[in-house]
Amino acid sequence: MNLQDRVMIALKSAMKLKDSTALTALRSVKSAILLAKTQSGSKENLSEIEEVKLLQKLIKQRRDSAEIFSKQNRSDLATPELEEAQIISQFLPEMMSDTEVEKFVIDAISDLKADGMKDMGKVMGFVTKKLSGKSDGKTISFFVKKQLNN
Repeated sequence: MNLQDRVMIALKSAMKLKDSTALTALRSVKSAILLAKTQSGSKENLSEIEEVKLLQKLIKQRRDSAEIFSKQNRSDLATPELEEAQIISQFLPEMMSDTEVEKFVIDAISDLKADGMKDMGKVMGFVTKKLSGKSDGKTISFFVKKQLNN
């Protein structure tokens, strides 16, 4: 079952439960999917990688907004943003733990024979491609920097 079908099922459920936060989040996902399909010019479904990138983008937008609202002492606006991010994240594949990401980064550095920060781009490109949808770029970057500085 593709992302659009899963979102539609969740959307119907949220309507029945009258969950306004879930409705808002799910409608934005549905809208983003339709927009991505329109921009690509195909009526085909998005690939799994495109779906993951789309969901990660939506989650990042909400977390960034919540952070801004929190800095402005507007928890009344930050809380719904974080709740929407949580709802959207249910559609992402299982994320790797920090220890798993760190182990993968260590293995990648040894496989690529990376030596120091000058090879960060090479390592980041490789690891980000392999862990697409399983970890976010911020976490990957943290562990790559940590390992290359050692």
